[in-house]
Amino acid sequence: MAKPSSRQTPCLVFQSTLLFIISSPLFPHSILSRKKNHTKEEKKQHSFENISYTCFALHPNFFIQSTRMRNKMALLFFYSETFIIGAMFFICIGAEPVADKQALLDFLHNMNHSAHLNWNKSSSVCKNWTRVTCNTEKSRVISLQLQSVGLNGSIPPNTLGRLKALQNLNLASNNITGFFPSDFYKLKNLTFLFLQFNKFSGPLPLDFSVWNNLTVVDFSNNGFNGSIPLSVSNLTHLTSLILANNTLSGEIPDINIPSLKDLNLENNNLSGVVPKTLHRFPSLSFSGNNLTFVNVYPPNSHIKRKKHKGLKEQALLGIIIGGCVLGILIIAVFWIVCCYKKQDEAGQLVKSQKNKEVFSDKKEASESLERNKIVFFEDCNYVFDLEDLLRASAEVLGKGTFGTVYKAALEETTTVAVKRLKEVTVGKREFEQQMEMVGGIRHENVAALRAYYYSKEEKLMVYDFYEQGSVSAMLHGKRGADRIPLDWETRLRIAIGVARGIAHIHAIEEGKLVHANIKASNIFLNSKGYGSISDTGLATMIITPTSPRASGYLAPEVTETRKATPAADVYSFGVLLLELLTGKSPLHVGEEVVHLVRWVNSVVREEWTSEVFDLELLRYPNIEEEMVEMLQIGMACVGRIQDQRPKMDEVLRMVEEIHRGNSGNRLSTESRSDGSTPITPHVIETPISLPH
Repeated sequence: MAKPSSRQTPCLVFQSTLLFIISSPLFPHSILSRKKNHTKEEKKQHSFENISYTCFALHPNFFIQSTRMRNKMALLFFYSETFIIGAMFFICIGAEPVADKQALLDFLHNMNHSAHLNWNKSSSVCKNWTRVTCNTEKSRVISLQLQSVGLNGSIPPNTLGRLKALQNLNLASNNITGFFPSDFYKLKNLTFLFLQFNKFSGPLPLDFSVWNNLTVVDFSNNGFNGSIPLSVSNLTHLTSLILANNTLSGEIPDINIPSLKDLNLENNNLSGVVPKTLHRFPSLSFSGNNLTFVNVYPPNSHIKRKKHKGLKEQALLGIIIGGCVLGILIIAVFWIVCCYKKQDEAGQLVKSQKNKEVFSDKKEASESLERNKIVFFEDCNYVFDLEDLLRASAEVLGKGTFGTVYKAALEETTTVAVKRLKEVTVGKREFEQQMEMVGGIRHENVAALRAYYYSKEEKLMVYDFYEQGSVSAMLHGKRGADRIPLDWETRLRIAIGVARGIAHIHAIEEGKLVHANIKASNIFLNSKGYGSISDTGLATMIITPTSPRASGYLAPEVTETRKATPAADVYSFGVLLLELLTGKSPLHVGEEVVHLVRWVNSVVREEWTSEVFDLELLRYPNIEEEMVEMLQIGMACVGRIQDQRPKMDEVLRMVEEIHRGNSGNRLSTESRSDGSTPITPHVIETPISLPH
């Protein structure tokens, strides 16, 4: 007989206890009333008293004539039964996955980590522990989301492997080292496995078939080496396989999985021929390797060449004779046509013009059909088709959360930025609806979407190309004698422009649209020198684990719920302000993970505020007061409680007041020229308090 689990045991005790109480002769519902011994007055008594009388009538040794005493004893018995049943019921429904809980505690105690996790023995795993999800019965842990929590070192053995019911494991964006954990072979119910942006090394797991339910595998940006095992082809439910940016070598196995929609093997040391079963994926998925798509000489080609060698001379003679005959026929036809033209030149001219018009219309229709594959918005002045775009010289500008951005030079005067999206989760209709909404946004501080392209294999977005590059490149680019640092005036204009752009986005459709990917690499300078934000509206269409740099911009609630809100945009903007003030990246992943928000908090708490600011800003006089005011706004935006963060329009007002209020004391490099309608100044009577 199988041993009951830790959860089943209290339930069995409860069932046994309940059965004993119900079957007891003292239980009221098991009693037959002896009405024939009752007097008329006794029949008129309360029904509960009658029940208690008959109860004791079955036990003459305990019969008590006093009615009051009988009532007290019956009440005591009734409440005792209720208490026992209720207690056992709550014990049953409040059972914990004890084994899984202990496994997680063992993992936490033996793994270095920088983030605070509220895991302890006294609290409930399923109700209270963050980043942990249980099944509906609260009996097993099925999801563990530990991305970007500062895990450092190798996975402790015999810990996570004990979570036998685990379906979703996310350890992305940490500092985990060592080989692929052998414990993971025990997690046979895994559906999602995210290990990207760590420092894993060694070969990939040899036998993938133990995880026959896997649908998404992301091992990118690690140090895995060796070959891609053939067992990957046994994952019949696989939809996404991301192995980019490792040091994998050898040939690509024949991965013939019909459900596979997303494949990325970029930047490895793979060689050989790409299997025909993978030709449906774009060539960019295989870039950065020594791979070829077509085998020049098929295996039996030498036999075919020998077979046709004997016919070479005969074929050549036939071609020569045929060519001569064809030439004579062409000359004869040309002579007849010329004679016919001379006889009826006027009529033929009219006919020729009509034919020319018909051909022209067909050509234009064909070109229009081809051009419609790329959908342009009304105010777009670009004229090119998909073939022009694919033939253009392309330069990788950067790889972000939602895809890769290329600089495409179509002509001498036409250069655009093309974003190739990855892991789009919506269908064509939803994609087009979102593109139409984003493409309709026209604001000087929101990068305009000029065109888009949708197919099953590729999703492209076309933007204007910004020659100066992103704000991230300006802030964190190579530092040297030739580098021109960002002055305070430029950083102020960046902050004001981005605040205007986000406030405008939040005003669309009564606040239903959010950006959800605000970061310095998505911000550029417009023609007036103010910040302009791109990548609007992509978060609702793409679900992808965030990169370490991007995770530094995410609000605490977003890392847990993955739900974007206007308050989360405010948090991201606050991180951007701190980045502009300090010159530091939002998240530094090295020997120790350093979060910008936490670092600024600690410095301000120690009253070393002047140590926060970028050294490149300290050369400018009369700006320290403005920087302190901007720091206060930034700290208010990154408050942990989202309801206490200011709204974006309020943040915009405060930032613009800094620019206007102290412009007389600032050593400005250029005057205000944005031409926008000035906002009536508002004095901040209550200073902004810094969160602790």
